[in-house]
Amino acid sequence: MDYAATTPVDPRVVETMIPYFTKFYGNPSSLNSFGIEAKKGLEKSRETIAEFMNADTDELIFTASATEANNLILKGHVFEKGKAKCHVAVSKIDHDCILNSAKWLEKQGFKVTYLPVDKYGLLIEDTLREVMEENVTLVSVVHGNNEIGTIQPIDKIAQICHEHGALFHTDAVQSFGKLPINVEDMHIDFMTINAHKMYGPKGVGALYIKKDLNIQPLTHGGGHEHGLRSGTENVPGIVGFAKAVELRKEEMHREKEQLTHFRDKLIEGALEISDVFLNGHPVERLPNNAAFRFSYIEGEALALNLDVEGIAASSGSACSSMVGEPSHVLLAIGLKPEEARGSLRLSLGKYNTADDIDYVLQVLPKVVKRLRTMSPLKP
Repeated sequence: MDYAATTPVDPRVVETMIPYFTKFYGNPSSLNSFGIEAKKGLEKSRETIAEFMNADTDELIFTASATEANNLILKGHVFEKGKAKCHVAVSKIDHDCILNSAKWLEKQGFKVTYLPVDKYGLLIEDTLREVMEENVTLVSVVHGNNEIGTIQPIDKIAQICHEHGALFHTDAVQSFGKLPINVEDMHIDFMTINAHKMYGPKGVGALYIKKDLNIQPLTHGGGHEHGLRSGTENVPGIVGFAKAVELRKEEMHREKEQLTHFRDKLIEGALEISDVFLNGHPVERLPNNAAFRFSYIEGEALALNLDVEGIAASSGSACSSMVGEPSHVLLAIGLKPEEARGSLRLSLGKYNTADDIDYVLQVLPKVVKRLRTMSPLKP
């Protein structure tokens, strides 16, 4: 129940990767036969992933993670524009790697604005339009939020940005492979994706950069990836990424229906427990995300007790769960710190079964009751 943190690698993905560790192990920049075979695998993978999002192959840059890709777009944009000519706006519920990059840019003297959301986590469009009057050059808004599952209308947001002459970036890590994404139809200029949220390997991500748009590289070296990300490419990981995308093309729509059914059953069952509330939008949410807040108990204690019962869950983003502070996402949607601390995220994947859902709904009320009996917060 923690697929939003990561997913198991599909055995078919592993099988596709193995030859690139053992047989086609050459450096794709080498001119010998080993390098040429590795290069073929690299470029075929780029073609597969680009086609899935309706992009051209030369619009896709491979990175080591989504975090790297998000750093690259924000910093690469402002370094290209220059301090006097850029103004970046990011949503308050974006991933930590976007927000911490934005905070770093502020310390360097760049202009940054943080865009508010409503109680469901949806960007407030009127506020966006007001901010756009301040010569914003780049807007970054997460597509499907990793904690509360809310899906943003990014095609509409992108159009507002373009009407005001700004570029638009979205972090689509949680939605890519779960929902159809067409970068042309959705007016996306830049998009971040990765492999390990969709049954691919860890350690590989990508950044879509619309043709004729320029950013500056953060890593300098041999000029790999069109000069924007130097360093020998992780060919086995990229080949695995492409295989995962190929499988998503075949399985995504059927899986979406099943996960939506499981998600709704989880939500309905959990809300039968007293003093439990849904986090995020009730309808416009990722098909695999069920996020709650439980009054009078700590989310971390709830997650740990569920783990003892064989249920892996999360009290928030896996990237920030060790911090100990209330989630910035939950505070941004208007929750008080004590409410935010009582949150639990259940996130589903293709290996979940109906029996799993039944088991969670059998165990969850008992764990909640036990923790509330011991809680000093209970009135």
